[in-house]
Amino acid sequence: MLGKPLLQINNLKTSFRIGDEFYAAVDDVSLTVNENEVVAIVGESGCGKSALALSIMGLHHELNTKLEGEILFQNKNLLSLSTNELNNIRGKDMGMIFQDPLTALNPLMRIGDQIEETMKNHYNLSKEEMKKRTLELLNKVGIPNPERTYMQYPHELSGGMRQRVVIAIAIACEPKLLIADEPTTALDVTIQAQILDLMRELQNQMKTGIILITHDLGVVAEMADRVAVMYAGEIVEIADVFTLFNNPLHPYTRSLFNSVPSAADGDRLHVIQGIVPSLKKLPRTGCRFSERIPWIKKEAHEENPKLREVEKNHWVRCTCYQHFDFPKDAEDLHYDIS
Repeated sequence: MLGKPLLQINNLKTSFRIGDEFYAAVDDVSLTVNENEVVAIVGESGCGKSALALSIMGLHHELNTKLEGEILFQNKNLLSLSTNELNNIRGKDMGMIFQDPLTALNPLMRIGDQIEETMKNHYNLSKEEMKKRTLELLNKVGIPNPERTYMQYPHELSGGMRQRVVIAIAIACEPKLLIADEPTTALDVTIQAQILDLMRELQNQMKTGIILITHDLGVVAEMADRVAVMYAGEIVEIADVFTLFNNPLHPYTRSLFNSVPSAADGDRLHVIQGIVPSLKKLPRTGCRFSERIPWIKKEAHEENPKLREVEKNHWVRCTCYQHFDFPKDAEDLHYDIS
C-alpha cells in the first residue's frame, strides 16, 4: 500500500552553462513520489533522466548549473537548503545507487571503509559497531563472504558484487528515498534479476520510496508502480504501469514500445528515426518529438504543449497523440537485422 507523498517536484528547470548561456536539460518537470512507491523514469540516453536525479540529490556544479522551481522532500525545499543542511539529508534520508559502480567507488579505499564512511557522517557509532553494521549490510545485499569483502578493494570484485556494494552504501542509513540510476546496466541477465529482487525486498522491509531510472522497459514492467516518460528534458507522459503498457498514448511512448524487439516482428526491428536534439537545438515551441515523426502534420501539434490529464491519473503532453499512427509502409521505421 502506498503511503503519503514523500517527494514533490514542482516545475523544476535544470539548466547547464554552455559557453556564456544556460540551456535546460530538465524543463518544467513536476513529479510526486509516495512512500513505498516505485516511480520509473524512462527514455533514451540524453533525455534528462540522470540530470533530474542529480538535481534531486544536489550533486551539481553550482557555478555551471541553474536550478529553478521546487524540490520538496518531507516538506523541505531542497533548493533553498545550504550545503551543510543538504549533507545532513543526503546519505541518511536520501540514498542514490549510481549508474557505474566502478567509478562510484573509491579505488583506493577498502569496501568496508567506504560503507562505514556514510555511517560516520550520520551516526555516532564505535568502530566495532560500524563494522558489525557493515557486515550485516553486506550480508543483506547478498554478498556470500562479508568478512572477506570488507577487506577487499573495488577492482577485486565482479560487476555484480560492486553493484551490491553500491546498494549497501545507499541503504546504510535506511533512507526514506532511494534513487537508482540504471542499477542493472552492464550486468548479465541473472545478476540483473538478483539486483532487482534485492531492491524490491529492501523496499518492502524499509517502506522506501524509489525513483528507478532506466531505459529497460522489461525492468519497468517488473518493478514500477507508476511510470514517467521523459523526452528532451520534458515529461511527456505519466501513468500507472498497467495503464502505460496497455494504452501508451504519446507518440514518443508508443515509439519506445514499438522499438522493443519481439519474436513476432520476424527479421524486422523497429527503430526511432533521428536522435534526441542537443540542448542548444531544442525546439522553442511545439512537440519536441515532432521532427522524428514527420508523417504527422505540423498543425496537429500544439504550439505550447502542456501535460494534461486525458483519463484518471493518465497525463499526456501534446494532443498530437490523437493523430498518431505508424505508417504501414514507412521503410525508415525499420532496421533490417537479417
